[in-house]
Amino acid sequence: MPVLRLILIVLMIPLSTVLHILPLLLLTLIKALLPLESLRRACNGALTGIAESWIGVNNWMWNHLTSTRLVVEGFDEAALECGGHYLVLANHQSWVDILTLQKAFNRRIPLLRFFLKRQLFWVPLLGLAWWALDFPFMGRYTPKQIARNPELAGRDIEATRKACEKFRQIPISIMNFVEGTRFTPTKHDAQHSPYRHLLKPKSGGVAFVLDAMGPGLHAILDITIAYPGGPPSLGDLLGGRVEEIRLRVHRRPLPAHLLGGDYQNDREFRVRFQKWMNELWQQKDADLANLLGGDTKESAKPA
Repeated sequence: MPVLRLILIVLMIPLSTVLHILPLLLLTLIKALLPLESLRRACNGALTGIAESWIGVNNWMWNHLTSTRLVVEGFDEAALECGGHYLVLANHQSWVDILTLQKAFNRRIPLLRFFLKRQLFWVPLLGLAWWALDFPFMGRYTPKQIARNPELAGRDIEATRKACEKFRQIPISIMNFVEGTRFTPTKHDAQHSPYRHLLKPKSGGVAFVLDAMGPGLHAILDITIAYPGGPPSLGDLLGGRVEEIRLRVHRRPLPAHLLGGDYQNDREFRVRFQKWMNELWQQKDADLANLLGGDTKESAKPA
């Protein structure tokens, strides 16, 4: 019965969250007190295991308590490794994007870590969990704020560099929603976006990660998320109102000609980088139109 399924979901989500976050925070405290770097690295593995277990419970609920079908194209698990370092780029339409990516890739690639708005630190329980897992918190300053205080422009860059220094030491999938915000028709019209289904990409964050991580990254995972029934809310997913979600995955090599440049101060390099990003986004726009426009062949269907 739909009502019974919804009741189970509503009960299981907070219970699972509390049961996973309490040991996660305890382990974080132990990690902070340990004097040896080798012991701290061991704690990192345990913290990641707790997070993957929590996601695993969410995925079990998806499989057994919803009817949503996830179809994934281009997923080659043999070409990926859980001990690798990846930059993951995706379009952004809904909070469901995050659950979809976790559903497709949990325990298949390293734990996805997101650049989060600083305000999200104060989300009950989850904010502490993200902090414990070294999710970087960013100011996300507006152009008007930066114009009033130019020093703000460097704060997020420095936060990115510090985060990437930590990420070099652990297996990582650095997640970047390149549009910087969720797609809506209103935002699309306000931007005069040249893309049919996407907002304009923001290249700076991608450039800073590539500069900070450099050859330490194994590949770029370029993921297109499509909702044939329209972008759903979290309530739509939990209520069983999402019939199908489609993903297309491209494993792309690092753009060697764009590594080591100075995006902030070198205008010529910045133009080249933005050109590469725009070409990537043109392909994503075509992929999204294809995924929305017809049936897809299920070349892979991660559980």
